[in-house]
Amino acid sequence: MVDQAPSGKKPLPDMMTSIRFDKDGGVEIVDQLLLPHTVEWIKVSTPEEAFDAIKTMKIRGAPAIASLAALSLRSHLSSSSAPSFASARDVSDHVSPILDYLQSSRPTAVNLGEAMDRIRAVLRDGQSGSAEELVEKVKETCTAVHGEDLERCRTMGRLGAEWLWNKRGAGKSGLKLVTVCNTGSLATSGYGTALGVITASFEEGQLDRAFYAQTAPYHQGSRLTSLELTTLQIPSTMICDSMLGSLFQHYDIDGVVVGADRIVANGDTANKIGTYQAAVLAQRHNIPFLVIAPVTTVDLALKTGSEIHIEQRPAVEATQIRGKNVETGEIAVVRITPEGVGSGSEPWQGVYNPSFDVTPAELISCVVTEKGVAERKEGEKSIDVSTVC
Repeated sequence: MVDQAPSGKKPLPDMMTSIRFDKDGGVEIVDQLLLPHTVEWIKVSTPEEAFDAIKTMKIRGAPAIASLAALSLRSHLSSSSAPSFASARDVSDHVSPILDYLQSSRPTAVNLGEAMDRIRAVLRDGQSGSAEELVEKVKETCTAVHGEDLERCRTMGRLGAEWLWNKRGAGKSGLKLVTVCNTGSLATSGYGTALGVITASFEEGQLDRAFYAQTAPYHQGSRLTSLELTTLQIPSTMICDSMLGSLFQHYDIDGVVVGADRIVANGDTANKIGTYQAAVLAQRHNIPFLVIAPVTTVDLALKTGSEIHIEQRPAVEATQIRGKNVETGEIAVVRITPEGVGSGSEPWQGVYNPSFDVTPAELISCVVTEKGVAERKEGEKSIDVSTVC
């Protein structure tokens, strides 16, 4: 839990968390498909269960996905049913396919691949030692993947909030900030990335109001953001993404802050579907647009956003929605489209449901990581993100 501002100026209520684990390797996650109405912790004891939780979006957010994948491997290696290894090579032969399997669960989220590569490096470097030593090093690395994320988030939040405050208009006593999807403590190991900027601004007494865009009725991100901001008692307003243009016309918005699932070498950024149109509208209205993400989200191996693989999600996610019956209080799943849509092969039955879109760097004001702020220079169409890696 995080209950104190990095500045120490304004304590917050306890933040939520999506993952918890114990010293013996046990892992539990909040089933985010049931939020905000039901908080249910479920055990994740194996890599297979972690794969399912990531694939079905019981857990979401690129940093949190990486954390769960790593912790599930730690749990696997700590369990009583873990295999015995005669050599370091045996450890590598056993663990490597598990890493490949876990990485395939969400291909767009580069944090997951970075975490798995980090463990692969431990396997390579540990071949000269004993099996027992290598297993311990792998488990330590798995724990570090999760633990290091929290401090990164706190640093990013502070840097992003400071940048926005320095860019504010004359006479501004508080910022009006817009965010897309969920980038808070439920999507990370705590505090959050883009939502961390909003939280840091609030802690410093520099936030007027946060607006969070509901990218689509079937995406859970805005509902999780609503839950987090309510928990933290931060003044906020939910809007539909189709209303962003109207909001920008009628409100003096000071910045749009978003997270990322992958940032490539030229600054192009993949994030939750709806981010691109928010960036287009922000540029039209001369509103700063910030991408907030840890170094682990930056992928310098890809040159432009056209190389990013974008997941197509199951049609059912666009045709059904889970919610609470306002009369009975019961939780129900309801269909929001006509019968047949998304369930057949006819052209009129199709559903276009990408998880992410790509925002070109020319629409982004700056990229913020825990290493600093990379600004796009006036008139340029790319951002040198290598300066903040």
